[in-house]
Parts: sequence; C-alpha cells; structure tokens
Amino acid sequence: MNPFWSMSTGSVRKRSDTEEKTLSGELRTSPLRGSAKKQLPSIPKNAVPITKPASPATSSQSTNGTHASYGPFYLEYSLLAEFTLVVKQKLPGVYVQPSYRSALMWFGVIFIRHGLYQDGVFKFTVYIPDNYPDGDCPRLVFDLPVFHPLVDPLSGELDVKRAFAKWRRNHNHIWQVLMYARRVFYKIDTTSPLNPEAAVLYEKDVQLFKSKVVDSVKLCSSHLFDQPKIEDPYAIIFSPWNPAIHDEAREKMLTQKKKPEDQHCKSMHVSGLSWVKPGSVQPFSKEEKTMPT
Repeated sequence: MNPFWSMSTGSVRKRSDTEEKTLSGELRTSPLRGSAKKQLPSIPKNAVPITKPASPATSSQSTNGTHASYGPFYLEYSLLAEFTLVVKQKLPGVYVQPSYRSALMWFGVIFIRHGLYQDGVFKFTVYIPDNYPDGDCPRLVFDLPVFHPLVDPLSGELDVKRAFAKWRRNHNHIWQVLMYARRVFYKIDTTSPLNPEAAVLYEKDVQLFKSKVVDSVKLCSSHLFDQPKIEDPYAIIFSPWNPAIHDEAREKMLTQKKKPEDQHCKSMHVSGLSWVKPGSVQPFSKEEKTMPT
C-alpha cells in the first residue's frame, strides 16, 4: 500500500454519532444557493412613465410577459425603438413626430410627388394600442378624409388591417404601416373598399375618379395651415412662407446638401507634380536637370 495513502486514511478521525446528527441537521436547514429566485429591483417612488395605459385594468395585469409595474416602461422602450427604426428607414415623403403628451400617438404627414395624387399633402395621426406590440395593429387616421377606396369617407381612417390582419410581435413594425400608407396612393386597390364610390369610379370611370381626386387634394391643401385638431406642442403645423424665418432655414438645408458635392470635387482635384516626362509614356520619368558646376 502506498504509505502516503495509508497516512491520510489513518489520520482521519471517525465522527461521533452526535456530530453526525448535528451536521446532518445543519445541511437540512441551510438553504440552497441555487434555489434563490431572482427578482427585479423595486421601482423608485418618483419614477413615473410618460406613457400611461388608457384603462386601469391594463396596468394591473402583466404586460408583454414582464412584471406588471414594469409594463409602461417596457412599452416606452418599445416605442422608442420603433421610432428609431422609422428614422433609419428614411421613407420618402413621410414625416412623423411622436406626441408630447403620449408616446402612443404620432403625428405625421405624407407628400405625394407623382401619380394620381400628385402634389397631395395629407396630414394624419397614428394611434398605437396600449398593449403594443402584443395587441392589434396601429390605426392611421387622416385629418381630412381623402377620396380613396381604402379610406373611410367619414372618419378618414385608412384600412390598415388589410395589410396587417394579425399584428405579429418582432415581425411587424410601425414603419411598415407608414410605408403601406404611402404605397396606397401609388398602387390603387379596390377590393373590399371602405369607400365604394371611389372604387367603382376607379374601375368604370377613371376620368371622373381623377377629377374627384384633384378636388380632394385641393381641399387638403386649402386646410394645410389650419391649427391641429389635437392641441399638442409636437403636432405638425404648417405656416405660410415668411422670409424672415424660412430663408435662413432654407439656406442651411441647401448648404448641408452641397457639402457632399464639394467634398467630391475636392477629391477629384489633382494636386502635386506629374511624374511623366513630356513626350514620354514612361511612368515616374521626369526631366533631368544638370546642376551648375
């Protein structure tokens, strides 16, 4: 037998029955470290979310699988991420601004630059559900009802559910709703319309349809400078051209637009000496100058 092994085994003192019972009792009563359940820290008393649910019942329930008290904060984070995606998409002719009073309401405007609705400027409001992104799809309502097969002639609401029958979390985003709202003015769809008159005219009398579209565009343009229906500091407001205010802003925008062109011209500018001797095609050749002696 290995002498080291025999020494180690012989040096171990046998525990008494009393010690065995004491140790076993301690092991039974001591809590396991791995069994401790992780808990979220308590929310500070002064922390109040900007976005408040419309109904008190929503706040008492668990939102998005998160602790109920964290639901509003998670909602604000989701909406902030959605707005960041909208900015990154850079949708042509579409501008949105979240409301100051509630992040669940966004103000927007669409500029139509060609097609049947050319020169159209349509202001709208996006209404986002309280339980976003697990609820229904956001609603988009135009300030003035636009003559369009997919726009309700009374309420001005766009048929968004046509494209988003079921809102899928982490798959559908608000920027897609905005892109859809822009696309309906370039590609007319007349199936199951909210405005049957517009759908019938588009299919049977295009000229009369165009005439009514022009009237609708002019009507929206005539109310472009009206005060917003909802009082909000961040509501989109148009004002007539004022040279004292707008000239300076226009110059700044044009200057920023010219900067990339100036940098491109600078990069194209050739500086330095030519390393090709006149009358020669050999690179790095230059005239040899004799030094005076």
